[in-house]
Amino acid sequence: MLSKVKTCVLHGLNGCLIDVETDLSSGLPSFNIVGLADTSIKESKERVRSSIKNSNFKFPVSKITINLAPANIRKEGSQIDLPIAVGILIASKVIENIVDENTCFIGELSLDGKITKIDGALPLVISMRNNNVKKVIIPIENKEECGVIDNIDIIPIDNLKELVKYFNNEIEIKPYISTYNNSSSNFKYEIDFSEIKGQAALKRAVEISAAGGHNLLMLGPPGSGKTMIAKRIPTILPDLSFEESLEVTKIYSISGGLNESGLITKRPFRSPHHTISRAALAGGGKMAGPGEVSLSHYGVLFLDEMPEFPKSVLEVLRQPMEDGTISISRANGSYTYPAKFMLISSMNPCPCGFLGDPVHECTCTQAQINNYLGKISGPLLDRMDIQIEVTPVYYDDLNNKSIEETSEQIKTRVIKARNIQSKRYKSLKIFTNSELSSRQVTKYCKIDSTSEELLKNAFETLGLSARAYNKILKVSRTIADLEGMDNINQTHIAEAIQYRTLDRKYWR
Repeated sequence: MLSKVKTCVLHGLNGCLIDVETDLSSGLPSFNIVGLADTSIKESKERVRSSIKNSNFKFPVSKITINLAPANIRKEGSQIDLPIAVGILIASKVIENIVDENTCFIGELSLDGKITKIDGALPLVISMRNNNVKKVIIPIENKEECGVIDNIDIIPIDNLKELVKYFNNEIEIKPYISTYNNSSSNFKYEIDFSEIKGQAALKRAVEISAAGGHNLLMLGPPGSGKTMIAKRIPTILPDLSFEESLEVTKIYSISGGLNESGLITKRPFRSPHHTISRAALAGGGKMAGPGEVSLSHYGVLFLDEMPEFPKSVLEVLRQPMEDGTISISRANGSYTYPAKFMLISSMNPCPCGFLGDPVHECTCTQAQINNYLGKISGPLLDRMDIQIEVTPVYYDDLNNKSIEETSEQIKTRVIKARNIQSKRYKSLKIFTNSELSSRQVTKYCKIDSTSEELLKNAFETLGLSARAYNKILKVSRTIADLEGMDNINQTHIAEAIQYRTLDRKYWR
């Protein structure tokens, strides 16, 4: 007896439909899986056998051959357990009715017949929907993340017994629909910008960074508030839109980082330790999963004490910072993941941290300082849109009783600037000024003759690169947006230039 059901496997963020063909024939009892399956799929034979038996169904005593077609595509993951079991149940007449060819199955089986949660369910369902699949059977634990997808029926099933009853019309299970509610706007952060005393210049730089999605480097002595302010950046960022939330959730679904609440509604904030490896930062491993740069997509990647990271690890950031994507090549294929993140980094000016401090004396030699700063390469430094030197916090600042601006007040201005950018670039596939290409900078960042002369003098005096030139124009555009102005003027250019002088002071 021959049966055929459909499933899906992931390649990066995209899924590929797979036909699971099951043949029961006479001969010595055996159970073979062919079609370029990895170890996790070949091990499914024992899970499927025990699951069917422990669900009180008779496992066929015959020669069982499972073919995963097309045979030239490598199949990975445990989500093929369920379609294999369904194929056997159809072929052995346990499931009596014909299963529609537009129905797909994904799910891992436990030995007692329960259909357990899988990673990557959301991108799998989206790919199936895009391939005209009308119905998908999923584990009940994956229903929240998959229920937000429209134009496809989501049928959550708890175990094999329930599945057989459903297809034999003994029970009815209605398609699950999750009501998307962006609860991030109602989420109350435990931290707030009002807790930061002083540091007006740093707060201004952070606001510009958040408004335009710009990368930010903070350099200053220990205890000046760099880490404290970086952790509060998510509190002033706009809420994720549904499309952004869906894309972020797909990444976390693959990495196994989703909880039972379904869609991710808060912008990611990732702060990896400085012992992180290149593969963990960029992505990789046997199945080439997403790394920290992709897990920070549409959010913040914070590198605290940046020079403590190995230089080879930091250099991984250069390509995704420019392209907004990262490509990972392994023996079993090449995978591309999105990586549009704000890089927020902090560092001390020297190993002891007190170079230039008016109170504390620096004990480092010039060689130690050069070696410490040399861990940040010129090309990486050039990609930091905003560079700001953080001054120490004095007693009068800490003892100041005046009320500081709250995150909500700053967020209101950031959202206003972001809305201006969203309208301006509605015909383009970009959302912030930081994403502008060189051609788009020429179109949207026009300046008058006075501003042009100022920028020319700065370019020649500071020895700026072509990238730095474009970065200054992008930051100027953001500053103008924060002020609600259509045109960039000399004041905006001047402020943007001052955020590009730090590397000339310390690295030259």
